[in-house]
Amino acid sequence: MKYFDLLRMSASNLLRRKLRTALTVLGVIIGTASIVVMVSLGLGLRKSSLEQIEEYGGLTTINVSSGSYYYDSSSSSSDSSEPQRIDDKVVETLAAIPHVEIASPVLEMNVLAKQGAYEGWLWVRGMSQEAIQKMDLDIKEGTLPPSSEEGLQFFYGNQVITNFYNAKTNDYYWDTEEVPEVDLMGAPLFVIFDTDAYYQSRSSDGSGQAVPPPKKYIIPTCGLMEGELDEYSENCNYVFADIDALKNQLKKIFKNKVIPGQPSTKSGKPYKDFYYEQVYVRVDSMENVQDVQQQIQNMGYSAYSNAEWMEQTQSQMGMIQMVLGGIGAVSLFVAAIGIANTMMMSIYERTKEIGIIKVLGCDLRNIRTMFLLEAGFIGFFGGLIGLILSEIISLVINSVVHSASEGYYEHLSFIPLWLVLISLVFAVLVGMAAGFFPALRAMKLSPLAAIRNE
Repeated sequence: MKYFDLLRMSASNLLRRKLRTALTVLGVIIGTASIVVMVSLGLGLRKSSLEQIEEYGGLTTINVSSGSYYYDSSSSSSDSSEPQRIDDKVVETLAAIPHVEIASPVLEMNVLAKQGAYEGWLWVRGMSQEAIQKMDLDIKEGTLPPSSEEGLQFFYGNQVITNFYNAKTNDYYWDTEEVPEVDLMGAPLFVIFDTDAYYQSRSSDGSGQAVPPPKKYIIPTCGLMEGELDEYSENCNYVFADIDALKNQLKKIFKNKVIPGQPSTKSGKPYKDFYYEQVYVRVDSMENVQDVQQQIQNMGYSAYSNAEWMEQTQSQMGMIQMVLGGIGAVSLFVAAIGIANTMMMSIYERTKEIGIIKVLGCDLRNIRTMFLLEAGFIGFFGGLIGLILSEIISLVINSVVHSASEGYYEHLSFIPLWLVLISLVFAVLVGMAAGFFPALRAMKLSPLAAIRNE
């Protein structure tokens, strides 16, 4: 018997019993939709977690610190409680570790910026050109910080402007939800680096003499980071600058004085070299992050990476996906029982037909194939309609969750193409597996006995 004839006979047999076929297909629809939606929820949660991790610095970066952000100038170098300081030599050592692509020192300091009636405390982060280029800072306007040859220029995160407040009313953006009237790109911005002198100038020194205010510097703006005021990321509140340009600026301002945030000798004098609170380390792949992190920790420095968070998240998401997938699998298992029952009923009703086919000399394999095709048809159409239903359910879930979370969750339910294909194939295989034993029973029927029983 030709394969096309088998397909035609299988389809006609299913259509002869429309109600039973429809109910069986409905079971597959519910089962497929259940398992796809459940798995999609697990995938969506995992995807959301990964996006959050990416916002916090990605999966191949390691933040290295000395162990403390505060230096004790009175401590001796032999004091074991003093954290190991990080200088340029240490950075070079970190850069030489295998699989490390970038090791950039991070020079951070708090400055006061003024424009018109507004003031704002800004957290400036000086980094190497290589690191800034690799940080995937989306540019809304302008450019990334240029090299030190072009002087010190600032690149502002998308939430930096919310740090400005009206000096007359002391109103912040988060109090009034009114965007400060500060033009970071178009108007001059005056920056005070010597914050200690600024505080001293606003208070009495006890002698009755006024302390002169520190000098203000106009720092050009090179660019702004893409993003709305309510869009959070790891870099949204930072002001980025080329680290060499920042060093040169600080040397001119403070000369022989101690730079804020830098350690000093026991006599209160500044060190010749700069010391850093952090080092930005980028590894070539996520698989090597843990090994590099361990080497850094063995050197006596604190090292943190999002890979640790990722491992915990993957373990939790894996358990959630197994639970959700198991719930959906139960529904599909029930559907498989329905298919098996339908095929067994079909065999009992078509006993004489099977007997005549055998008497006419039809190959037993053709009989088996015919029943398997019927079961496969049920699985295919049930799986296809189930996928369409799961897409609709997924859209509804995402819409409701997006509204309820005020836009925080974009895709709680995520159905990738591979899940669609696997689900459809799985539904067909479940249908054929459910119809396998009924097909074997049909093959074993005695032709003469089948005709007499009818």
